[in-house]
Amino acid sequence: MSAWLLPDHIADVLPSEARHIEELRRLLLDTARSYGYELVIPPMIEHLDSLLTGTGEALGLQTFKLVDQLSGRSLGLRADTTPQVARIDAHLLGRKGITRLAYCGPVLHARPERAHGTREPLQLGAELYGHAGREADLEILSLALDCLRAASIDHLSVDMADARIVRGLLAEVPLEAEALHDVHAALAAKDESELSQLTRNFPVSARNGLLALVQLYGDEKVLVEAEKRLASSETVRAALADMKWLAARLDGAKTTFDLADLRGYSYYSGTRFAVYAQSAGDALLRGGRYDGVGAVFGHKLDRDRPAVGFSMDVKQLVRAAPTLPLKTAIRAPWSDAPGLRAAVASLRGRGETVVCALPGDENEIDEFRCDRELHEVAGQWVVQVTDESAH
Repeated sequence: MSAWLLPDHIADVLPSEARHIEELRRLLLDTARSYGYELVIPPMIEHLDSLLTGTGEALGLQTFKLVDQLSGRSLGLRADTTPQVARIDAHLLGRKGITRLAYCGPVLHARPERAHGTREPLQLGAELYGHAGREADLEILSLALDCLRAASIDHLSVDMADARIVRGLLAEVPLEAEALHDVHAALAAKDESELSQLTRNFPVSARNGLLALVQLYGDEKVLVEAEKRLASSETVRAALADMKWLAARLDGAKTTFDLADLRGYSYYSGTRFAVYAQSAGDALLRGGRYDGVGAVFGHKLDRDRPAVGFSMDVKQLVRAAPTLPLKTAIRAPWSDAPGLRAAVASLRGRGETVVCALPGDENEIDEFRCDRELHEVAGQWVVQVTDESAH
């Protein structure tokens, strides 16, 4: 095997894509900051028992594990940043009021999440802790949409579900873990025949409600129909009302619903969402409410805090976003003359990119458009527009 070959689903990021990723990263974090979100940078590696505590347990199969040569303890390379941010809120910050945190950094997956996907996503997200109301859900969803719009992604579509619906329908049905898993699998596959068999001994209201979920997907009419067929439970009524309230406030985004969607069921505690665009086949970001995520970390304060957030892979976003224009630059000759060196330093100090042509070599640049050149005129170094600026 050649020494330069990389592992499967791991790749170098070359200049054009790297520029686009970095510019989007800055743009997205600036968008989060405009909402008041504070940046945190959790470590790439942690003790395994901390990394997989609580909601992180579901990430066990995705987490690379190794042994710390200093302590002998098991370590893990993070596969998701959300549990780490919850730890920061619960154990390090310990604030009583609302906390808004944003992050962006690589995560490492033992297996790719999709065909032809990377095992090293660049995960960016935002989390809001300390507010249980749907107003916080709306803020996170609005920020998520604004992030995609800042990346020039249009024709956005938000798909909603709510973990409380299935829980509400099953509240009076005692089920073993295996039986519950089978019901979830049948719902996720929309297998009405299998679901009918699995629920044959359930109370009538629970059975009819679960069977109805298989058909309850589509536009806002779904909520109207769900209110007729599922509204016997207060929990279900609250979930439907929250989705209706949120959908009415998402200006400029198409909204759909899939009430049988159980993605992240063990993780989410309320409304969950995924955002799609015409330029991407899969969801560009996912998020929702996951109350109590920080309780497992413990603190002198009560850390069973409400939480809502979203995350995305910036590498995936780049493939859906339009190409950004090249940064303009100034081409300069190389010389050790103090006047030229001072002129170049002055231009760079004003934020210009100046590319010096080294002696005897041509510049090979793909990521800058040299639309100006530095010339000596009457003993002064002057920037002049080139013919390339017309293109």
